[in-house]
Amino acid sequence: MAEQDNYEGAINRADTVAEFAQTRKGAVHKVQHTLHTTPALVPLIVLLSAIVIFGVILGERFLSPFALTLILQQVQIIGIVAAAQSLVILTAGIDLSVGAVMVFSSVIMGQFTFRYGVPPELAIILGLAAGSFFGFISGVLVAIVKLPPFIVTLGMWQIVLAANFLYSRNETIRSQDIQADAPIFQFFGNTIKIGADEAGRGGATFTYGVIFMLLLFLVLAYLLSQTAWGRHVYAVGDDPDAAALSGVNVKRTLISVYVLAGLICAFAGWALIGRIGSVSPTSGQFANIESITAVVIGGISLFGGRGSIVGALFGALIVGVFTLGLRLAGADAQWTTLLIGVLIIAAVAVDQWIRRVSN
Repeated sequence: MAEQDNYEGAINRADTVAEFAQTRKGAVHKVQHTLHTTPALVPLIVLLSAIVIFGVILGERFLSPFALTLILQQVQIIGIVAAAQSLVILTAGIDLSVGAVMVFSSVIMGQFTFRYGVPPELAIILGLAAGSFFGFISGVLVAIVKLPPFIVTLGMWQIVLAANFLYSRNETIRSQDIQADAPIFQFFGNTIKIGADEAGRGGATFTYGVIFMLLLFLVLAYLLSQTAWGRHVYAVGDDPDAAALSGVNVKRTLISVYVLAGLICAFAGWALIGRIGSVSPTSGQFANIESITAVVIGGISLFGGRGSIVGALFGALIVGVFTLGLRLAGADAQWTTLLIGVLIIAAVAVDQWIRRVSN
C-alpha cells in the first residue's frame, strides 16, 4: 500500500513539474511571438527606459523640451541615412556606400551652383538624381550581375568617396557664400520654435530636417506595411527564391530598393548642408557605420525579411539619448561608444534568439 502511494505521489510530482515546464515554455513562446510580430517593441522599451533613467539622474536639464528636441536635431542626418539603410537590410543586403553617396550628392549640389552657375533649385535636382543613379548602379550589380551586396557597396563606397574628393578638389563651400547666393541649400537647417521666451531661448526647437526625417519614416512605414511593393521587399529579404516562385519580380524589387536608398541618401546630403551650414567633402565620414548601428539597435534583422523601419528611428534616437545624457552627466565620451557596442551585440543576440525559437 505504501509503495502504491509513493508511486502515485511520484507521478503527481512529475505531472506538476511537466505542467510547470509547459507553462514556462508557453510564456517564453508568448514573449517570442510578441517580439516577432512587433520587432520595434524592444528598441522602444530601451529608448523609453533610457529617457526615464537620464531624466531621474539629470532632471530638467535632460527632460526639458529644448534638450529633447536637441536630440532629434543631432540624429536627423543619421536617421535619414538609417531609413535608406533599413530598406537595403530588409532585402538581406547591406549598403556601405550610403555615407559617401550622401556627401557626394551634397558636393554636386554645391559645385554645380558655385562652379558652373547652375540655379540652386536645378543643382538640388541634379544632386538628387546623382544619388539615385549611384543606387541604380548598385542595384543592377546586385540584382542582375548577382554580386554580393557587401562587395558591391564596398566598391561603390571607395569609388564615390574618391570621386567626391577628386571632383570637389577637397574644397569647402562656406556658409556665408551659401547664405548670400543659395539659401535654399540650408532649407533643412531652418528652425521652428515652440514655447520659447521673448528672447528666443528655451522651448522646443524643430528643424525642417527633423520634420522631414519624421515624415520620411511615416511614409516608408506606410509603403512597407500597406503596399504590394512593401510586401515584395519583405518577401525578397526572407527568401528570394520563394518570392520569385510566388510571382514577385525580385530583380525589379531589388533595383527599386537601391534606387530609393540612393535618393534618400541624396536628401540626407541636402539636409547635411542645412545642418552644418556649408558644403564639405569631408563631412559624414562615419555615416555608413552609424546608420548600420541605428538599424541593428532598432531590431531590423541583418538576415533580412524581418523588422520595422520605425525601429531604425528608435535606434537612432537611442544613440542620441545616450550621447546627450552621458555628456550632460559629465561622463567620458568613450562610455557612449562602449554602451552602443553593448547594445549592438545585445540586439543581434535578441534577433538570433527570436529566429531560433520561431524556427
